[in-house]
Amino acid sequence: MNNEIQTLVTAQRDKLHGWVCERFTQLMSEDRHEDAMAFADEWFEWLDPDQLEEEETLFSNEEEITGYYEELINE
Repeated sequence: MNNEIQTLVTAQRDKLHGWVCERFTQLMSEDRHEDAMAFADEWFEWLDPDQLEEEETLFSNEEEITGYYEELINE
């Protein structure tokens, strides 16, 4: 992965982390505790500061995958 793509993926990951934290806080502030716990269960690795940097981010380039597919069907 080149540096530009890595920067974009990192920015998306940071944005997603912010949304996860905000959504959990919103659910808790609305006294929707069961919803908040279900949400936290799904996003646990993103909410736990000890695991946040260890969580693997998988990335695929749709254009690259499409190119591989087209090569395979045209063989």
